[in-house]
Amino acid sequence: MYVERASRLAGAVVWTNAPERDGAGRVLPDGCMDLLWHEGRLLVAGPDTHAHLTDGEGGAWSGLRFYPGTAPALLGVPAHELRDRRVELADLWPASEVRRLAARVNAAPDPASGLEDLALRQAAGADPPDPVLRQVVTALGQGRPVGATADELGLGARQLHRRSLTAFGYGPKTLARILRLRRALALARDGMPFAATAARCGYADQAHLARDVRELAGLPLGKLLDG
Repeated sequence: MYVERASRLAGAVVWTNAPERDGAGRVLPDGCMDLLWHEGRLLVAGPDTHAHLTDGEGGAWSGLRFYPGTAPALLGVPAHELRDRRVELADLWPASEVRRLAARVNAAPDPASGLEDLALRQAAGADPPDPVLRQVVTALGQGRPVGATADELGLGARQLHRRSLTAFGYGPKTLARILRLRRALALARDGMPFAATAARCGYADQAHLARDVRELAGLPLGKLLDG
């Protein structure tokens, strides 16, 4: 069973997942990065450009999903270096430090709260999130064009692209596409007809929506919603 709640870290989400049966799963791109715990190990999930298929590894998982663009400053790694990857935290930080942190998380009342405490301590010693990045996410999440967003924030197209690679792992057009997919799926899950969903989210037509869903999620829209 998957459960999530808002974190004490601004914009983040704490989640746990205890699959009822073994088998591959599908994690859709969302513009975020996650700090993960699994059977005593600490890992990082980088930003995805397409659905990530889990390998069916059993056991409980816990995670902290960072607001888009905020994880690189806490982890000390540009997001594009982790794009479409799942890596051990010890590949990014000194192994001795990670062993100490893992022991602290494992000793917490539950791993999810341990991860949250770890992230809060890390955030206390890091620079605050760049407010421009949050404005980028908000504007693109509302369907604003990339060019208009750059102009409104006083950024050149190349500057926005560079900052997006570092913060999100890919350029602003890819981020906009992923955020649009999330809006569309939310509307479709609420029962909005596919054609109306496509129009509301700025797709050219229903066929455009269907292509984007298949390319980003790896399944037809109807089958994705059924699952």
